[in-house]
Amino acid sequence: MKRIVLTGFRGTGKTEVGKILAGRLNMPLLDTDALVEQKTGRSIPSIFHEEGEERFRIMEREVIASLPTDNVVISTGGGAVIDPRNMEHLRRGSVLVLLTAGIDAIESRLARAPRPPLTSLPLREEIAELLDRRRQHYYASADFCVDTGETTPDAAGEKVLHFLSAGNTSQKQRTTAMQFFKTGRIPPLALGNLEQVLLGADRDPQTRIMGVAGYPCAHSRSPALFNGLFERYGLNYHYTWFEDPEIAEIMKIARCVDAKGLSVTIPFKADVMEYVDEVDEHAAQPIGAVNSVVFACGTAIGYNTDWLGVRKPLVHLKGSKAVLLGAGGVAAAAAYALVDLDMDLTILNRTPANAKVLADRFGCKSAEWNTFDAIRPDLVVNATPLGMDPDTRSPLTDEQILPSMTIYDLVYTPPETPLIQAAQEKGCSTILGTEMFIHQAREQFYLNFGIDVPDATIRELVV
Repeated sequence: MKRIVLTGFRGTGKTEVGKILAGRLNMPLLDTDALVEQKTGRSIPSIFHEEGEERFRIMEREVIASLPTDNVVISTGGGAVIDPRNMEHLRRGSVLVLLTAGIDAIESRLARAPRPPLTSLPLREEIAELLDRRRQHYYASADFCVDTGETTPDAAGEKVLHFLSAGNTSQKQRTTAMQFFKTGRIPPLALGNLEQVLLGADRDPQTRIMGVAGYPCAHSRSPALFNGLFERYGLNYHYTWFEDPEIAEIMKIARCVDAKGLSVTIPFKADVMEYVDEVDEHAAQPIGAVNSVVFACGTAIGYNTDWLGVRKPLVHLKGSKAVLLGAGGVAAAAAYALVDLDMDLTILNRTPANAKVLADRFGCKSAEWNTFDAIRPDLVVNATPLGMDPDTRSPLTDEQILPSMTIYDLVYTPPETPLIQAAQEKGCSTILGTEMFIHQAREQFYLNFGIDVPDATIRELVV
């Protein structure tokens, strides 16, 4: 049987619920804190007091890396999920259940079982501070969530057992979702695989769904990448296409099928913000666009990882004179990244008023499209859809491209757009849109699963 891994803050009941699950499933219970104590012959408070938290985390990492791979229930320490290396080990071939509780319940429980403080704050304030700091990590550790705040360990254990045997969706919900998917342009073989995942007679109820949301989005390479990563890291997930002209319908189906997450593409990066419960600080302002939604514990949180995808390949050009072509959702993320790199940025758009609005938001310049030649930038970033199938025009003429320029085309379908081809012929340095895709996808995977995938691994699956 798959490993069952319990994650969550101190005082959420991991040990007690773990004992119940181990007894019901006739499997051993391993507590990572207890294993550290057993390995060192010292108590956790002693390790913290004498060697500090950093040394404890090293010991914890060693213990987690040595855990059995199946037929066991594992209770983790409250901070274990922060380390991506721990998450890589804990997630492989496992079902992760996040136990949660409110501050009042946690404070009451911890008062009866004191542990070394992790901050200089009073207990209640420390709980609030650490819960906020670790929240994204806890959500990334959740295949399923159980709130133990107002329930008994026995009742919480029964909920976990229900998830293991029946999943988190009904037959009616999965049938409704399948009807939706059949209206999109999912390739026949992929559609058949999805139907097996959702409605097959021998379906695995623990398999969770993710997907790319857009219209159109059938061209997206995200399904191939994420499904490849699921196989590489032993995750029980299936990634597909959520294609519909209405983002409201997509979000309804995502919740209906208990999706773990969505990668959001055109034209929904701004509109989707209306349908999430919270928006990450980078996505909210000044970017104003979401390209990744993480669902956990009944909450949908919107993030923007596009700006990181733009920024990483350009770090070596910090302070350059740059022109950004376009003023849409992707352009906002690009502007955020370029301003963060202290670039002398001018935004150009066919509708100058839109360029000015975006430039005012980021404190940079805007200009008429026909002023491009006079600017003579070091860097050009294309954030328009020009070059994407089927509109394969270049946003610049061959004469406007100079050998001294670096050209970064955020369009990645096709990989070498007409703009990139023209720039290469002129001897320019070029950066393909696949680079943005790789770096933003890496961050999306981290947000959803807590695993830090090497760039080379993603590049291997994309190219």
